[in-house]
Amino acid sequence: MNIRGRLIPAAALTAVTALGLGTLTGCSGSGTAAAHDGRLDVIASFYPMSFLAERIGGDHVHVTSLTTPGQEPHDLEISPKQIVAIDDADAVLYLRDLQPSVDAAVAQSSVKTKIDAAALTTLESHGNEVGGHAAAHDTHQGEESAGKDPHIWLDPVRYAQVARGVGKALERADPKHAADYRKNTATLVKQLNELDQRFRTGLAHTESKVFITTHAAFGYLAERYGLTEEAINGLDPDSEPSVARVTDLERMAKADHVSTVFYETLVSDKTAKTIATDAHLQTDVLDPIEGITDKSRGTDYFSVQNANLKALQQALGAK
Repeated sequence: MNIRGRLIPAAALTAVTALGLGTLTGCSGSGTAAAHDGRLDVIASFYPMSFLAERIGGDHVHVTSLTTPGQEPHDLEISPKQIVAIDDADAVLYLRDLQPSVDAAVAQSSVKTKIDAAALTTLESHGNEVGGHAAAHDTHQGEESAGKDPHIWLDPVRYAQVARGVGKALERADPKHAADYRKNTATLVKQLNELDQRFRTGLAHTESKVFITTHAAFGYLAERYGLTEEAINGLDPDSEPSVARVTDLERMAKADHVSTVFYETLVSDKTAKTIATDAHLQTDVLDPIEGITDKSRGTDYFSVQNANLKALQQALGAK
């Protein structure tokens, strides 16, 4: 979806072809280690996928993420080592159209179990029209043509749908431990349902229903809980907003009693703070949970989502 993630570099593919998969297997760093200890070797594209694999797979899986902590997942460029790791794995869990280089590597690989999270729930269009308000039109051409918002994990209900699909896929890939996968999936889905209820209750009565973010990552969350997300940069966190868009946001903030401009941990807060200063607004963090770092307000998906809920409650004036 985001064209900043590029296709597999030609040099990387050439290196793999020249050296041969067998030559590189020893340095894959994931498949070989897991294969020796009997666990299912799962390659995950980025944190929300690795979290699902680890929670559902438990002791029966060895999970390796293609995206390192602190790395903006859209910017991932697949290395020859990672191409080999995907090919050697028992399963790969990814989100189609978020990281084009991953999509290409998976399509070219011979990995038996390919789990596309985008196929396990419904995707909608956000970014050009976010929560019913006109958002920025300075999105990349690739985003406009793809049209679908990939940030499904920020909606606990959609994330639970993906979790169920991942659980069934792991059952098929490793039937011997199917009962454990079913149990772990049920536990995770229950926790996601409880998180959904916390959001529903916590955001049911607020003074405002509008919040401003640096980019349109929270369209599904806003839609789920009756809020309106106004994004500075559309679906691309690194694009620069137009002067007209900034003026529109400042005018809208006054009309809709917006108190806060949210920024995120993996992207510069410069634009958010500039707009907040000009409009006499506060700033705070709303984390899209694309990765966990020492700057995150929590150590895993649930703790960061709980922090997001508290931030929204404060910004929106929860009663």
